[in-house]
Amino acid sequence: MRALEYVRAADPGEAVRLVSGDPQAAFLAGGTTQLDLMKDGVLNPGLLVDITRLPLHGIEPNGEMLHVGSLVTMEELAADPVVAARIPLVREALLAGASTQLRNMATIGGNLLQRPRCRYFRDPAVPQCNKRVPGSGCAAVENTARMHAILGVSERCIAAHASDVAVALVALDAVVRIQGVSGRRAVPLTDFYRTASESPERENVLAHGELITGVDIPLLPAGARSGYLKVRDRASYEFALTSAAVALVVSDGVVRHARVGLGGVGSTPWRAWGVERELSDAPADRATFRQAAESAVRGAWTVPGTAFKVELAQRTLVRALQTVAGVAA
Repeated sequence: MRALEYVRAADPGEAVRLVSGDPQAAFLAGGTTQLDLMKDGVLNPGLLVDITRLPLHGIEPNGEMLHVGSLVTMEELAADPVVAARIPLVREALLAGASTQLRNMATIGGNLLQRPRCRYFRDPAVPQCNKRVPGSGCAAVENTARMHAILGVSERCIAAHASDVAVALVALDAVVRIQGVSGRRAVPLTDFYRTASESPERENVLAHGELITGVDIPLLPAGARSGYLKVRDRASYEFALTSAAVALVVSDGVVRHARVGLGGVGSTPWRAWGVERELSDAPADRATFRQAAESAVRGAWTVPGTAFKVELAQRTLVRALQTVAGVAA
């Protein structure tokens, strides 16, 4: 047994102060991943600051924006009528992301901070992991790798980001609201994450003690259609091999508006900027979609176990685009 201290914070300010003042402290919300990592010995906080009763639970429409508190659960957000009507790709990603039991516990803030599913990161008996021990190497590069990333990676780390809903939120230009000891700030989700090739040990821009208080999600424009497609080894609860979050406005057979995110292939929830440029003002047909999908995986860095993802990611994206655009396969 490893001894630790537990405190329930009375307000966000107190929570931030407690964690910021102790380098061994961590926030605790749903805990669906965090507690597993603590049991495995990957995380060893000396102080857990419980934030579950803080006033960060609301879902509030405001014009063309949806404000979501960081402690809203995955199930609550998936059940929201505005989400279902205006940004269905978010609902689909949430429902595909976890079992019902987990969705009723896991929070949106925690999901955005979900740690990699890399087996080597999660096993302290493996000494080579640049995420756990910077400079030690990456065991996945030399050993079995299948659930790993091909974009935003290098020989330093090939761990994939595991969140489904983060892929949809990145595609929608969502913004994360953050509170720290020096005040509040807002960071676009596309700027929030750091790639594994950039800094394996730092997965996002949060300073120690900074707390995600909410997420601002832009609603899709009138006439937009969207969807989330997840390819996995089994139909029941499983992490993505590849996935695609797509939002399109198609008029007179031409793509007028496109937003695309990719999952299962990036060390971060991957915004496919190149795909969006290829689709802009192009015919909404399979040839266009296939050409655009090729741009999604340019610069892919693979090992033998992940090479299949280059083609699978393209096929996943093409199918998602066809489905959303209503183009026959």
